[in-house]
Amino acid sequence: MKRYVLSVLVENHAGVLSRVSGLFSRRGYNIDSLTVCETYNPGQSRMTIVVRGDEYILEQIEKQLSKLIEVISIHHCEAVQTCEREMALIKVTASGSDRAVIIETCNIFRAHIVDVSVDSVIIEATGSEEKIASLIRLLEPFGIRELARTGLTAMGRGGEIMK
Repeated sequence: MKRYVLSVLVENHAGVLSRVSGLFSRRGYNIDSLTVCETYNPGQSRMTIVVRGDEYILEQIEKQLSKLIEVISIHHCEAVQTCEREMALIKVTASGSDRAVIIETCNIFRAHIVDVSVDSVIIEATGSEEKIASLIRLLEPFGIRELARTGLTAMGRGGEIMK
């Protein structure tokens, strides 16, 4: 199954997210990741949807989305033409000598420690899904207490904009 990233510009009002996610569930398609936020124009929101499937499934999703009145535009994000990022907050056990190693690991990944307590730290990391996954793997031996990931957000490279 191939991974596809769709950037969908929609009208910003109540119920739109429910209609979009309902479209996926009615057809039995799983959403790997979904991020939604108001755009610079307060009347519009941008959804970044990550799905897995084949070309046929992608085509069906795009056709069904385009039938929704609230959908303004749909853009299939090709990896080489898209800037993709994710953010994660990771709470790690950090006591004694482990703390220095955790701090150095954060520095290597350009992650930031945003909260410190006696026995743990919260780390904020941004980057590709692979970068976040690599950082998590390196922090696992210390003991991950909690993890929150935003899901992928994406934007096309260059001067072209979504309308």
